Amino acid sequence: MLNIVLVEPEIHPNTGNVARTCAATGARLHLVEPLGFDISDKAVKRAGLDYWHLVDIHVWPNLEALFEAEKPEDIWLATSKGPRSYVDPTVEFRDGCWLFFGKETAGLSEEFRLRYAQRCIRIPIRAEARCLNLSNSVAIVAYEALRQQGFPGLKDAGEMAPGQ
Repeated sequence: MLNIVLVEPEIHPNTGNVARTCAATGARLHLVEPLGFDISDKAVKRAGLDYWHLVDIHVWPNLEALFEAEKPEDIWLATSKGPRSYVDPTVEFRDGCWLFFGKETAGLSEEFRLRYAQRCIRIPIRAEARCLNLSNSVAIVAYEALRQQGFPGLKDAGEMAPGQ
């Protein structure tokens, strides 16, 4: 199972879109506080997130608590400052891997990036562009990770497929 970690997300529609990606793929969603929005049942219902019940969501007070409790080993940090592309042949996303994404305004902290420098990856973009939208970035990297694993547990054909 894929683990998607949003570190201090600030914009609720981005997190809602990431949650929808998690619901569609079966990935676990980890949110590291502080959050820039409310995820109470009342707030989720008001936002019309009818897929929220499909999301396996965990909220952590900080990265240290997540690392202490989960002890993630196979981690990847998605950052515009990464030294190699997420499709580099040396980047292997295995079952149970952890994909970390930083907050919209600042990304992942320099300290965190330097601690895991060999695990930093990036999505290629034009030099003039700062970065992609957080929820788009999560979807791109998550689906590459799932592709490498053969899309485990996901339906691979729609109603137009013969015999459906």
